[in-house]
Amino acid sequence: MTERLRVAVLAGGPSPEHEVSLQSAQAVLDALPKDRYAPFLVVVDRQGRWPLDLSADVADVVFPVMHGPYGEDGVIQGHLEVLGLPYVGCGVLASAVAMDKVAMRRSFLAEDVPVTPHVWFTEHDWRGTTDPWSLVKSLEWPMYVKPANMGSSIGISRVTSVEELRAGVELALTYDRVVLVEQGVRARELICGVLGDHDEPEASVVGELLVSGDWLDYETKYLSRAEIATIPVALPERVADEVRELSLRAYRAIGGYGLSRVDFLYQEETGRLYVLEINTMPGFTPRSVYARAWGAGGVPYPDLLGRLIDLALARSGA
Repeated sequence: MTERLRVAVLAGGPSPEHEVSLQSAQAVLDALPKDRYAPFLVVVDRQGRWPLDLSADVADVVFPVMHGPYGEDGVIQGHLEVLGLPYVGCGVLASAVAMDKVAMRRSFLAEDVPVTPHVWFTEHDWRGTTDPWSLVKSLEWPMYVKPANMGSSIGISRVTSVEELRAGVELALTYDRVVLVEQGVRARELICGVLGDHDEPEASVVGELLVSGDWLDYETKYLSRAEIATIPVALPERVADEVRELSLRAYRAIGGYGLSRVDFLYQEETGRLYVLEINTMPGFTPRSVYARAWGAGGVPYPDLLGRLIDLALARSGA
């Protein structure tokens, strides 16, 4: 019998997405075929403390299922690089760029990936102005205020007045010192998964998020039992092809490797597509739209996990 591969499923951490990470990790643990893998859970606590020292003596590969700052922004990836351990997902640079909504948009614009009109400013800029409108005057109401480094819709506000802008920025500043403000766009929200290496990544079928309010908030994503997506979604062939092509372009723009989920805004009346963001470690809960998109395309969840582990080993030369 072939010796099973020891997979450390890394979860938790000090991010506000700690609980979501644990859900994702449990799904990965349950789905990894036990005839090929010997998975075990490693939970980093909310203070950033580790229960054991990871090394090649205890793990052959690491599957970090950590969302948000610390787990998805290059910090964990850098630590695993130092340890010399193969790991699933994007590397340090791609993770950091994708986590920072300002840096992400800079990389997209450099590669001609369409994004919505936006501005950004620091806490210093905000505290130093007596006219908040001057910081966002190039945009129109409604606007969306977001901390530059955060995921899972945490810290986001939809604002329609200067007073709401003040409150939204103050909320965002509790999570980060840089704030992004985006032009609101009436549009459908589409998603597409990317899987593969730097050179020949593949794009999944296209799905649509079912947004009942102004945006898909944290509670709806992770705490509600309501359906959150239609996968695959019926779209004109031209639109679906463009979503897939832009997904690969966005992936390459950040230097992606392993996996990412790309989120879009689609204006039906104009036919325009905007890339909203790219997530380098999307949710892996049973409701994960990333896994469902690949499942709809003929890649079952256990096989998807296996492909991601194979990619991790291939990058390390293991």
